[in-house]
Amino acid sequence: MRIGLRIAAGLLLGITLVVWLATGAHTGWTKTRVTTMRIDPITELEYPEIEKKFVAGVDVLGAGTLPALALFGCSYLFKSQPTKKRKDHKP
Repeated sequence: MRIGLRIAAGLLLGITLVVWLATGAHTGWTKTRVTTMRIDPITELEYPEIEKKFVAGVDVLGAGTLPALALFGCSYLFKSQPTKKRKDHKP
């Protein structure tokens, strides 16, 4: 049970980090729209353009990291399995 919880915690933490890094590793809150500045080719004036894009922020990072740490901490509540001794072992 201990190892299963630790594996689950590691997978959750890994998936969270991959999602956060793959979407831009934004250190602010999660964004669903990003504003980029474009230049009009005719007038050469700069204007903002809003684009729908998911950028994971630190709230997503925390929402995955805290449960992973909780799972890892819960793994210490279970006893470890005793190792079996060989019968032909002589001290």
